[in-house]
Amino acid sequence: MSALIQQILVADDEEDVVKLVSQNLTAAGYQVTHASDGREALEKARKNEPALMVLDLMMPHMSGTDVLRALKSEPRTAHIPIIMLTARKDEVDRIVSLELGADDYVTKPFSPRELTLRVKSILSRRTGPAPVVRYSSVGDIILDLDGHEVKVKGKRVDLTAAEFKLLAALFRQPGRVFSRDELVGIVWGAETEIEIRTVDTHLRRLRDKLGSAAEHIQTVRGFGYRLDA
Repeated sequence: MSALIQQILVADDEEDVVKLVSQNLTAAGYQVTHASDGREALEKARKNEPALMVLDLMMPHMSGTDVLRALKSEPRTAHIPIIMLTARKDEVDRIVSLELGADDYVTKPFSPRELTLRVKSILSRRTGPAPVVRYSSVGDIILDLDGHEVKVKGKRVDLTAAEFKLLAALFRQPGRVFSRDELVGIVWGAETEIEIRTVDTHLRRLRDKLGSAAEHIQTVRGFGYRLDA
């Protein structure tokens, strides 16, 4: 069985640099995608969640620093390792990048072989058992399992323990229909004497608290509920 090919996103507005870096990374066994400006880089990183990103500091539309800051502030993309690439050698740029969460910093001109080795080194340090996913998101809803917290459009929503467990259950398998019996077992335990209709009451309160984001929780008549991703 073949190993999973890791995807690297190379974001730079210099075509020659992109070509050089891509050739070396491809030869090393990685799948490479490109972005020629900051806005495109941010969109592709959000969409594809690459294994690693090589990010130029100075790009049109959105600077590499702003892209870095945006990615590290979002739960879904904060884990992506980033190597900053720049022609500027100012110490302050390196310090700011590292403080914002960059994993490495390479100045131009550079050795493509050295950059490839740095990519391998960073990815090898991250190789191991898959981490437990702390955050899940659907639409405007972000569920933090460890922190036992739910946010809608960045604002915290106060839920009861039962409401949080119901939402977490639906988040585990978006699109799957959960029967009311299943949800009772997940939230209150299989031996509980809680009535099935109690699920409807708690789901109604949960939807009220989620506001417009409640549209993602769908009722399947005569059966139960599902999370529409």
